[in-house]
Formats: sequence, C-alpha cells, structure tokens
Amino acid sequence: MAGFREWGLTLGKWAGRPVARLDVDSGDPDVGRVREAAAAADWNTIREVLEARPESEGRTELLWAVGDTAGVERWITEVLEAEPDAALPRLVAGIRQLSWGWEARTGARAKDVTRAQFELFHSRLRTAEKWLYEAAEREPLWSSPWYCLQTTGRGLEVGQVVARRRFEATVRRDPQHLEAHQQQLQQVCDKWGGSHEEMHAFARASAFGAPGGTLLGQLVAIAHIEQWLSLEPGADAAYMRRPEVTESLREAAEHSYRYPDFVRRGAWLQVLNTFAMAFSLAGDRAAARECFQATEGRVTKFPWYYLDGSDPAAAYRKQRASAGR
Repeated sequence: MAGFREWGLTLGKWAGRPVARLDVDSGDPDVGRVREAAAAADWNTIREVLEARPESEGRTELLWAVGDTAGVERWITEVLEAEPDAALPRLVAGIRQLSWGWEARTGARAKDVTRAQFELFHSRLRTAEKWLYEAAEREPLWSSPWYCLQTTGRGLEVGQVVARRRFEATVRRDPQHLEAHQQQLQQVCDKWGGSHEEMHAFARASAFGAPGGTLLGQLVAIAHIEQWLSLEPGADAAYMRRPEVTESLREAAEHSYRYPDFVRRGAWLQVLNTFAMAFSLAGDRAAARECFQATEGRVTKFPWYYLDGSDPAAAYRKQRASAGR
C-alpha cells in the first residue's frame, strides 16, 4: 500500500469525486505531436520524436499513433526509397500496414467478415511483415518490430509455436514489455486457439515471475475479464464472483500496484483502470474504490470499451458509482 501513500491517496482520505474523462494520449504530448506530423507527412518530426524515445519508455504508443493515421501508407514509400538502409521508416511502414490491415478486417466476428475483407486484411499484414522483418534485421536490439510481428502473426494465424517464438524474441530484448505480454495473452486465449487454463497460467507466470511493482500484474485481471467475456449472461457474473477469482485479483494487486515500488510509469493508468473494472465485476467494492480513487477520474479506453464501446467513460462512471465512489 506504500505506493498509494506516496501519491497521497490513502483509502478513506479522498475527498470528492473527480469528473470522469477519457484520458487522451496517456497525457503524453508527444503522442499528439507525432500524430499531427503523420497526418502532415512530416517525416522529420516523426523521426525526431521516435528517435528521442527509448524502446522501453512508451515508444509503442507513439508508433501506434503514427500507424493509425490515414495516409501514411502513401507518403512513407518515398522515405523508404530515400533511406534504404534505415530501420525506422521500415518499422513505421510495417505498423501502418498492420493497423490498415485490421481496419480492413474491422472488429466484427469472423463469421461476419466477408471474403474480400479477409483477403485485403491478409494482404496488408503480409506487407507489414516484410517491412517489420527488414526493420528487425537492421536493428537487432529493437523489441518493437518483434512486438508488431506478434500482432501480424495473430491475424495471419501463424500458429502457437511461431507466435510463441515471436513473443520470446520481444521479451529477450525487453523482459517486461507490457504490450508484448498482452498480445501473447490474447494468443493463448480460447478464442484464438488456446484455452482458459493456458491463458490464466501464462498471466500468473508472467506477473509473479516479474519483480514486485510490475505492470504485468494487469495480465491476471485481463485473463479474468477475458473469461468473463466468453461466458453467457448470468454465468459471466457468477464466474467473476467466485471467491478464488477475487483472491487471485488481490494477490496480483499486492504484487503490482499495491507494492511499495510501484510507480507511475508507462501504462500504469491502464493497469489501475483494468483492476478497477475487474474488482467491480467481482463485487469487491473496497478494492474497486481504491483503484477508482487512484485513477483520479482518468479513464482509459481499455478495458472499459468492453462494457460500453461508444462511451468508455460512461461505463467507468457507472461502475464507480456502484463501488460507492
């Protein structure tokens, strides 16, 4: 609990309830800056921002900000031709094709995606893999090309063995890469060819295999949310309210955000939002209040969009009210 005391947020001493608002760009001004540069085809600014950010300090979010920007696929080809030996343009080109591919597929269930959509999806992912492999060859110490290859691999259904190798390639370079662990957790989910048992085992091994104060404790909460999502109404609530689920969440919390060495870094806010949702669904109002208190009304899109895809902040507010905050 010392981590919370350092923030002056000890349970029971929080006066008032901040207005819940969707946290834009994790409060990082460089995310907005690099997105604007991508829209303006300003490669010099993109390169400046990305090169200044170490791989292990939020570079993933910056890359996604570029990759999610429409039109990058048109102008990045000139940069690739002008810098044939550079890794960074290839990384950017790869993540744009990756994002563009998932746009083609949409978030619909597989049965509702047309053959033409799947063909375009797979074509763009294969192009992404070409650029990502070239980036990895040019910068063998970078983790981000391998992390992106985890995502393309899931879409191309490369299988569990290849997916695991790509995950291991990422974490050899950055052992606590949260996004890489999140991707591998999805890979071993029942809906992607794994199982609930494998998913929970991976989440616990990753979380408790890391030092105390780790962001990877979030994986335990995500795993329970994933199983909750897979169940029919009624069975989902019953699952989350099992005593062993609550105990599992509490253990992960103690090893993660409740640990004295936990600090506000990276995706810490998303971690607290995830535990807030998990504890709310589990009916542990005191633990949920603690998390809501620490987030100070700052809402992350994940995981609240599972409850309200059009307004994650509304889902946050509803659950916060139910927890008594």
